[in-house]
Amino acid sequence: NLFGSRQRMAMSLGVTDLDEIGVRITSLLELKVPEGFVAKLALLPKLLAVGRFPPRMRLGTPPCQEVVWRDKDVDIGRIPLMKCWPEDGGAYITFPMVITRDPKRGIRNVGMYRIMQTGKNTLAMHWQRHKVGAAHWREMAERGERMPVCIALGADPPSMYAASAPLPPTVDEFVFAGFLRGKPVSLAKAITCDLEVPAEADFVLEGYIDPAEALVVEGPFGDHTGFYSLADLYPQVHVTAITMRKQPIFPATIVGRPPMEDFYLGHATERIFLPLLKLTIPEIVDYHMPAEGIFHNLVFVAIKKDYPGQAYKVMNALWGQGLMSLAKVLIIVDHWVNVRDPREAWWVALNNIDPQRDARFSMGPMDVLDHSSRAFTYGSKMGLDATRKLPEEGFTREWPDVITMDDETKRKVDAMWHELGLGR
Repeated sequence: NLFGSRQRMAMSLGVTDLDEIGVRITSLLELKVPEGFVAKLALLPKLLAVGRFPPRMRLGTPPCQEVVWRDKDVDIGRIPLMKCWPEDGGAYITFPMVITRDPKRGIRNVGMYRIMQTGKNTLAMHWQRHKVGAAHWREMAERGERMPVCIALGADPPSMYAASAPLPPTVDEFVFAGFLRGKPVSLAKAITCDLEVPAEADFVLEGYIDPAEALVVEGPFGDHTGFYSLADLYPQVHVTAITMRKQPIFPATIVGRPPMEDFYLGHATERIFLPLLKLTIPEIVDYHMPAEGIFHNLVFVAIKKDYPGQAYKVMNALWGQGLMSLAKVLIIVDHWVNVRDPREAWWVALNNIDPQRDARFSMGPMDVLDHSSRAFTYGSKMGLDATRKLPEEGFTREWPDVITMDDETKRKVDAMWHELGLGR
């Protein structure tokens, strides 16, 4: 339960508030080369900080290779994998950092996908078709080449979080982890495959996927939706080596009906990536994915509305943004609404919508875990425009103001609050 609350999540990333990371990202995005020698010197610390982010190779034997099992010694059963729920298809690795490399561009990817044990030295890799690791596997399969893969377990919290972050395929998660840590991640060369792994990891499982082999059954699995995700066919990993620290700690998480630990990982992503979302959709003020929506089912979005139809423009833009394309329901509200408070967001939305007028339906990709869509990973989406309607949008009635107390009364009540003995 390392990341099991907002406070733990923030502490794990070295901040007191997750929005602090967003502020750091914003400061880098807004870097402009100033005029004048003194101004340029003032910019140097930020530029030097960027140079500290890329990972560095560790010399000598790394902690993650203090103990090495190879060949006949490889036995996944010696590691404490967990069967979390009664109908799970087997024992699982639930908190991995899965390391692959783009065969075309050579760019490393670190993803977080559940992994089920299928034998003494084999695993079923559940990477969804929308994930970068799955794209690497498809490319290697087209080439007919074995795909090297490493599964790291246990590392510094920023590296573990980075594996879950929805980064573009061209961004190395270990570089992002270096940004979060404020110092580079230390890497080491794997022993049996051509990949780099976190030098400080507790365990590393090295292996390969053979494209000539048939897919294997993975699942069912009690998932973060609160329902079992059904069994399906996925590639099999052959483990060629298991390396570890002398006294390793096995990391694991249990997912299920929200909120659980993975919700707080998702909440961190929500806060950290807000500046990047604003970069492409500048009218966005804030957004929130409530626990009940399990990330991809519901997103509240507050926007600064300046023209008619802007809410629909934002919906279409969001459905074109990486994994946000999987969002099932988008609800757009005005900038003053605190979308981080779902009760306030629902109150405003339900008061502001005319369902026939304000609902928009679209078809598109759906999350693999969505069991309600009409087809696997494909179905309908709904967007609701819950903003204040403009005359240009065909609204001819008077729009009422929100009930608020006048400032003079607020000042008077604030002044006498303690005298009244309230709030003690």
